[in-house]
Amino acid sequence: MEKSKARVSASKLKRRFYIQPTLKVAKDLLGKYIVRYWRNKYIVGKIVETEAYIGPKDRAAHSFGGKITPRNKVEYLIGGYVYIYLVYGMYWQFNITTAHKGKPECVLIRACQPICNQKHLSFKKLVNLANGPGKLCRYFHLNRSFYGEDLVTSARLWLEDRGEKVSPGKIVKTTRIGIDYAKEWAKKPWRFYISENPFVSRL
Repeated sequence: MEKSKARVSASKLKRRFYIQPTLKVAKDLLGKYIVRYWRNKYIVGKIVETEAYIGPKDRAAHSFGGKITPRNKVEYLIGGYVYIYLVYGMYWQFNITTAHKGKPECVLIRACQPICNQKHLSFKKLVNLANGPGKLCRYFHLNRSFYGEDLVTSARLWLEDRGEKVSPGKIVKTTRIGIDYAKEWAKKPWRFYISENPFVSRL
């Protein structure tokens, strides 16, 4: 576990935000900021794309059918915990639990807009820093050690509301990515992103 002397902002999201209905959380996360304290510095990014997973009825969710495994057990915690897992043996996926304890629902953070002083980077390289779930985890230096991290109390990773409200008209609703196996559930418009934002992931 990392030692941290970070100064946590007063705008840090509280538990009540995460225990709202999952689809609402997925939309309300747009425009919120991820803050990671790493090696005595802050890494920040604005969330621009999310996906909702509502198990156990959701065929695309790891908790479909109410199953509990060593990988997905954190999904059953109250909203505000990190559910992180590896895909293809190399890409971490950062999810946040939602709703109340015992309801295995979560939101995948698919992309963010880096908020950093990267003058040496071209715009194209800046865009590619976190425009996908695997890239996002690399940008924030997230790994298995964050499994079950409480975003409400953590001093090394949390979310902030900096007063930026994304209007409903700016939110695009569409189908989730890479879940063809989920049959009719693959058609659910549970992916949300900020319209015309260049930092949204590429299909």
